Amino acid sequence: MAMLRESIGEGPTVEEAIDAALAELGVQQDAVEFEVLEEPARKILGLGAERAARVRVWLKEEFVKQIESAEQMASEALEDGDVSIVEHQEATPDPIAPEGPATLTDEELDSVADAAGDTVNVILESFGIEAEVEEYEGDEGEIILDVVGSDLAVLIGRHGRTLDSIQVLTSAITNKRLGFRHPVIIDVEGYRNRRKAKLEEIGFRAAARASRQGSAVKLRPMSALERRVIHMALRNDPNVQTASEGDDPYRAVVVSPRKR
Repeated sequence: MAMLRESIGEGPTVEEAIDAALAELGVQQDAVEFEVLEEPARKILGLGAERAARVRVWLKEEFVKQIESAEQMASEALEDGDVSIVEHQEATPDPIAPEGPATLTDEELDSVADAAGDTVNVILESFGIEAEVEEYEGDEGEIILDVVGSDLAVLIGRHGRTLDSIQVLTSAITNKRLGFRHPVIIDVEGYRNRRKAKLEEIGFRAAARASRQGSAVKLRPMSALERRVIHMALRNDPNVQTASEGDDPYRAVVVSPRKR
């Protein structure tokens, strides 16, 4: 199963459209190139249709080669039982965005969970960590594997970067072993859910501040996935609008009052 190499993103601004595509690919902006397909169009005097910005974003060839090399090494490690190739470092986030949940039989779902679980266990061994992997189904049909135990911070890393790396290896190997994609989310002690809630709270506070003081509020630099959470949380807020500014790793969301 080939990795997803490009994505079409849409959003109220070009920056948000790029963030949407980056979030789908699961990478930072320095790993891609992009072109603007359509500029956003606003209503004039209440007439006409509002049109979202559309961009095409694709992985750089050198980045693809790095990921394919990592996937091959990890696949061989699973076959040979060699777990030494997983390093204790923050690696590149997941470039593979699983497609929407397909209608699978219980047997097929079990095969997805087993393949992903095998990969996670190999990674845990490489870290010298003993932990349990709990399996359950998410709200949208995705399979969630939550690693639970003690002293697991090393699996998360700074701002979840190491966890993103575990996600890329697990997704890539699982997809290749099975020959099809089904969403699999790797979590550690419920970190992802807690992180999402915290990011939404940060967004809501920034929106309240921007509305109160009548000026833009710039948040700290975030990954594409984190920025996407902020954009989605504030998308329907009638008082503010969001945009992303800067280049990775310093790209950040700016929350501004809507012009009346």
